[in-house]
Amino acid sequence: MTIKLYGAMLSPFVRKTRVVLALKGVEHETVNVDPRNAPDWYRDLNPLGRIPALDYDGQILADSGVICAFLEKKHPEPSLYPEDPYEYARTLWFEKFGDYELGVNCTFGVFFNRVVRRLMGKEVDEAAAQKALQGAVPPLLEYLDRELEGKTYFAGERLTVADIAVASQLVNFQHAGEGVDQYPNLAAHKERLHALEPFTQTIAKESGFLTKVLGG
Repeated sequence: MTIKLYGAMLSPFVRKTRVVLALKGVEHETVNVDPRNAPDWYRDLNPLGRIPALDYDGQILADSGVICAFLEKKHPEPSLYPEDPYEYARTLWFEKFGDYELGVNCTFGVFFNRVVRRLMGKEVDEAAAQKALQGAVPPLLEYLDRELEGKTYFAGERLTVADIAVASQLVNFQHAGEGVDQYPNLAAHKERLHALEPFTQTIAKESGFLTKVLGG
């Protein structure tokens, strides 16, 4: 059996998928694909050109949410989706909230303008980063902090893909020099998730890469 995960190391969506693979103990090969300069053949895996994509022994899938749901069916242990219908729906909600709200504002709004632009050889766009930090970002983080009041995880009282999705976006936020300490419930959740071995390993690898390429 051959399993290949396609995508870029710093992508929160690839990271989310990689963490799920690791937690489920699924051995796989990583194939680097830069979505800004994807090779023509990658369109056969994802016609939208986005990352990640997965080749699971000839079965091709794209989109991190779709891939993680597939992996849950193929490798049900440990389960990362609750059985209770309401908690299952909440898991999907917080996963999408991480992907589409934190992704747009924390990752693309802050991380992209402070870090990715430098990797592309361009100047930092601090005005764009500040627009996100002073506008859309605080209400999003405040909401997540409220939802974690008295809770360890977002749904089902256990680790789910929702927690992994949010924590993956906050890695990029951290790489951009931002934290969530002013949101104590979210900060505790972030530390708890980032202490998991798959997160610890990937954060260390990514931080080393950024330090090497961009300096301290």
